[in-house]
Amino acid sequence: MTGHVERFPILETKRLILRKITTNDASSILSYLSDKEVMKYFGLEPFQTLEDALEEISWYESILHEQTGIRWGITLKGQDEVIGSCGFHQWVPKHHRAEIGFELSKLYWGQGIASEAIRAVIQYGFEHLELQRIQALIEPPNIPSQRLVEKQGFISEGLLRSYEYTCGKFDDLYMYSLLKRDFDKIHRSL
Repeated sequence: MTGHVERFPILETKRLILRKITTNDASSILSYLSDKEVMKYFGLEPFQTLEDALEEISWYESILHEQTGIRWGITLKGQDEVIGSCGFHQWVPKHHRAEIGFELSKLYWGQGIASEAIRAVIQYGFEHLELQRIQALIEPPNIPSQRLVEKQGFISEGLLRSYEYTCGKFDDLYMYSLLKRDFDKIHRSL
């Protein structure tokens, strides 16, 4: 089967271990997903209870089970605490595409950690899930996330007006994409 996930893959980078998120990580997830700044462009209100975090973990499990996505917990090597997550949702194996999503605890912003995690996830998507296209939907005011995906080679394809209704308002979203051939070209030149 195209890009089927049998066992949860652990990804390793220079500084990070990306692993499966379990219910044991609920308090860590609550810690950063209760932060208003982290949640500003998340499309949900800041989490308030452990139950909110457990529901998020349950969603990670359901997309993996349904083979519509996969989400990794971001941990620093030598420390097992989840400090963010990154992964795919809206995965459509038939069309070889998925949408990438990510967030990181504010304590770790500006250190290149999100970039390192995203690069590993993108590489996994192209090499193991047989993706040809990875897309990212980002709100116009979310400049840091736009810069983050642009550094990975994503190209803005345009503005989707009033694309999502979240937190009581309609949000415009930029559609970004990265194609496998572009990713391969970027990495051949490095």
